[in-house]
This record gives sequence, C-alpha cells and structure tokens, in this order.
Amino acid sequence: MKLLFKQRFFSWFDSYDIYDESERVVYVVKGQLSWGHKLVIYDANGNEVGMVVQKIFTFLPKFEIHKNGQFIGCLNKELSLFVPHYNLDYNGWHIDGSIMEWDYQILDSNGNHIASVSKELFNFTDTYVLDIENPQDALDVLMFVLAIDAEKCSRN
Repeated sequence: MKLLFKQRFFSWFDSYDIYDESERVVYVVKGQLSWGHKLVIYDANGNEVGMVVQKIFTFLPKFEIHKNGQFIGCLNKELSLFVPHYNLDYNGWHIDGSIMEWDYQILDSNGNHIASVSKELFNFTDTYVLDIENPQDALDVLMFVLAIDAEKCSRN
C-alpha cells in the first residue's frame, strides 16, 4: 500500500492531506495550537483517528502517539552523528534514516520491513511517499512519519 503525505501550501499550523494510490484523500492532518507540535489525524469521514503530541522539556525530541483515543507508544530521537535514528516504544519497531534525512526504513524487532518512507524533492511543501507492507499498519506508520517531520521542523 502506498500513501502520499503532502503538506498544504498555505496554512497557519501544520496541515497535511494524505492520499492513497488512487489520489483519494484518506486522512487529513490538522495542527493545533499548543506548546510543541500537536497534530490531529482525521479519516476521510472527518472522524478523529489519531494524534501526535510533542513532549516538551525533554533532552532529545519525544512524541507521544495516540490512536482512537488510546496511547499506543512514543517516538524518541536517538543521539547519532550522521544518520538519524529513532527509537519507537511500539511493537519493537525502529526507524533508520539516510544521511540527508530524506529516506527512512521502519523495521520490526526481527529486522523485517514494515515501511519505506521517501521524501519527494522539488515540491513547494514537504511531500513524502509511504510504501507500507501491511495496510493495517498505515495509520501507525503515518503517525510516526508525522512525528519525524515535526521533529525536523523544530530544528529549522
């Protein structure tokens, strides 16, 4: 399953549209005013299905992930020199990035591929392609990618 993650061009807060392979909107992400990043994910019918909340006052960036109102895990940036690494407190997953921070691999605890994430270049806004092995993992993968994008945005 592929998802296209595209930031809206004119928006006061972080705002994204997530498209499927048929170019239908499957999720809408809206940023909310708060300390740190707070992103709320809605399905195509406008129902809230997830939330990414940045925890402030931490040494390294940390984001809590909520799905259908329930806490499911955290994403923590790990201290690394050249290639970004993220620790996920979720199903044993971990994320490794490329040196330019444009491409990421999400793997399970056995090293099995969960998803590939690549940033499309030459767009006016942040645009990522999420190639997800199991469609049931799509929302979870999306929320972790939103957290990574928010973390990168915080540095700029």
